[in-house]
Amino acid sequence: MKILFIGGTGTISTAISKKLVANPENELYLLNRGNRNNIIPGAKEIIANIYDEADVAKKIDGMYFDVVAEFIAFGVESLERDYRLFNGKCSQFIFISSASAYQKPVGHYLINESTPLCNPYWEYSRNKIDCEDYLNSVYRNAGFPITIVRPSHTYDERNVPLGVHGKNGPYQVIKRIIDGKPVILHGDGTSLWTMTHNSDFADAFIGLLGNQKAIGEAVQITSDESISWNQIYDAIGAALGKEVKRYYVPSDLLAKTSDYDFEGGLIGDKANSVVFDNSKIKRLVPGFCAKKPFSVGVKETIDYCLSHPECQTEDPEFDAYCDKLIEKLDGVVESFK
Repeated sequence: MKILFIGGTGTISTAISKKLVANPENELYLLNRGNRNNIIPGAKEIIANIYDEADVAKKIDGMYFDVVAEFIAFGVESLERDYRLFNGKCSQFIFISSASAYQKPVGHYLINESTPLCNPYWEYSRNKIDCEDYLNSVYRNAGFPITIVRPSHTYDERNVPLGVHGKNGPYQVIKRIIDGKPVILHGDGTSLWTMTHNSDFADAFIGLLGNQKAIGEAVQITSDESISWNQIYDAIGAALGKEVKRYYVPSDLLAKTSDYDFEGGLIGDKANSVVFDNSKIKRLVPGFCAKKPFSVGVKETIDYCLSHPECQTEDPEFDAYCDKLIEKLDGVVESFK
């Protein structure tokens, strides 16, 4: 297959790209600005800024793709551009949406593709919903061959997946655990969440490429393993060989006491207890099943993080925020004694 990825070097797309180039029957093109160092050996690059539509049109002139996958579109205007660029130039257009677009608060704990899309708490999710609406309209009205994919919390070896962290990523939380300091956990840690390793996501995604049964469909790809946030942090602690001192803070309080986007990321996503029904992806890709349990995947991620200094970006601002919030909440508790 001749495949074009718009993006191709992110958490999700890197794993897919590596698996695709391992198969000599695939010809993979990555369209990006060429600014990142994590080049995928075996992939061909089209160096361009996707926002420069005229330049991209010149560079893909005369090319036809079996699949075009869009990993970095976050608004309808980007997809309107993609439609102009790739209508008539591909047999399948795959858009990466988000499972955060599903109804919040949840109407039922079990989530499948028929769950309503509505998230008043997170603009990111609402933009993804608008993108899906646009693509469904060009599929219905013009026959543009779309497939919509909804990932949930997907992680790789470079980023430890957490519920609450600062703007510089997860390392400051890991450092707090190593140093024996309390770490903030939203709610009481009992809500259920799903972590999906990017290698498992890649297996399912590749099964959708060129899959005619997936045309016009929306499909979620997640692990079947649903675990509580307490269990998630226990697994992180076990990987570090450290006790995790959890400090529970209500999600709505976190949203009101910081400049971080905890309203969208928590109330609009991670604070909700969800279980994903993956029957549809298993029907479209027979034999698919996520294989890597979180306890194994996060151990690999922790080991990678601790052995790669570039993953150890400290965040003094977030560290100070945690200390200040914990001190103030402890003071409130003491005042009632």
